[in-house]
Amino acid sequence: MGIARASGVPAMLGLITAVVGGVLVGFLGGAPLQIAGPSAGLSVLMLEWVLTYRTEEDPYGLVSLAVIVMIAGAIQAAAGLLKFGIYFRAVSPAVIRGMVAGIGTIIVAKQFHVMIDNDVDGGVLYSISQIPSGVVKAVATGDERTHYIAALIGVATLLTIVLWDRFRPARLHFLPGALMGVLVASIAAATLRLPIDYVIVKDSLFEYITLPSAGSLSKLTETRIWVSGVALSFVASAETLLCSTAVSQMHDRGRTNYDRELAAQGLGNLVCGTLGSLPIAGVISRSTANVEAGAHSKWSAIMHATWIFLFVVLAPELLEFVPESALAAILIHVGIRLIQVSTPRKLFEYGWPVVGIYLATVIGIVSIDLLTGIVVGLVLSTIRLVYSLAHLDIERVDQDERIELHLHGAATFLALPKLAAALEEIPPGSELHMHFDELDFVDHACLDLIAAFQLRHDESGGRVVMEWRSLIGRYTRGGIRAATRRNSLIPSPPPAPPKEE
Repeated sequence: MGIARASGVPAMLGLITAVVGGVLVGFLGGAPLQIAGPSAGLSVLMLEWVLTYRTEEDPYGLVSLAVIVMIAGAIQAAAGLLKFGIYFRAVSPAVIRGMVAGIGTIIVAKQFHVMIDNDVDGGVLYSISQIPSGVVKAVATGDERTHYIAALIGVATLLTIVLWDRFRPARLHFLPGALMGVLVASIAAATLRLPIDYVIVKDSLFEYITLPSAGSLSKLTETRIWVSGVALSFVASAETLLCSTAVSQMHDRGRTNYDRELAAQGLGNLVCGTLGSLPIAGVISRSTANVEAGAHSKWSAIMHATWIFLFVVLAPELLEFVPESALAAILIHVGIRLIQVSTPRKLFEYGWPVVGIYLATVIGIVSIDLLTGIVVGLVLSTIRLVYSLAHLDIERVDQDERIELHLHGAATFLALPKLAAALEEIPPGSELHMHFDELDFVDHACLDLIAAFQLRHDESGGRVVMEWRSLIGRYTRGGIRAATRRNSLIPSPPPAPPKEE
């Protein structure tokens, strides 16, 4: 429900998604013990699209959202059937961690105002700028609205979550802190009859279902709807498969079939889009709770969804006792855990470029939008990859009787000018030792250059010492044999000495 509210739609839509995700994906999926349902990460995208596509007749933009979710589901299902699941994991960890941290920042910035029953309309940066004024409202008691009471309920929820997760009895380890937090907040608010905002629930869950119509399907002709659908499929797939990897490391009850899981997620999103609810993704918090509770099979996910469905159908009026501030506090706790302030320090071990990609992704997500931030991170990761593949460092060491050249990186045709300049500075008649131990790759263009230099240097009375076998081994095996036969500039390695009898 909290994720649905964070997405800008009615809370009950989150429960519909949880039921579909648990039953359908739980039964057909390929990730044992993973719980699929509404995701805090996707709520950022959904809220953005609610603000973009809403109209007077459709205040939540559900018509457009349903089509977007269906498009994303179709793409995921096709990718899973075509066995593309593993490729969605081929994303730089710096981009993934930046995406997670950016999502966490947005959740905290947005849900802070919900936690104090404060209405703030605007982007993420505006929400962040309004936090100081929100703090003032949260501690003041003279306003018409009782912001301080909602803030107290939110703080009580956060404290309950933290204290329960830290000190909960061993016998009750299967009860997550979020559940205890919302129970404490709901009981306190109901007992004291506090004048704060509560979840609004209709009489029947089925009243929230919106089936496709001719008007809604006409959205398929809009380019921006397709762009949104593709973006959702990418983000949801990456989040799901990364979650699958993390959950599989927590247990030994079956291997993860990424293609099957992706196809099941796609089918689930097709159904969710048809019902007009939120999209599905693998959720690490619920999956972790599932494993810690002692789950053994996919039936744990199915039963999880069954209990939600029965509870909502048989006792929906109980949900009206849940304060909005309590749901917001749970999401703030999730957002803080997503940010992980220690991440830049850990990434620094891999160098400043990795930290720069992480920060650029976070800044792009927070200042512009989620998709733009991810694209910025991917572009920077690609640039770094191309640079590392094409960059060559040449270290020269002059000794009394010889010169040593140490090559680091990749010797490709892009590095020809640099390599040629280094070789031209070698004095004629000198003894040169070339070292390729730290060379990652060398292409035919650089091999030709080195071979030609060796012939010229030998003719000038000099000597070049290097391991041709080591150097040639870094080139494609079949290609270098053919090139060696065709090109007389590349000398053949000396014959091996005869074995002693």
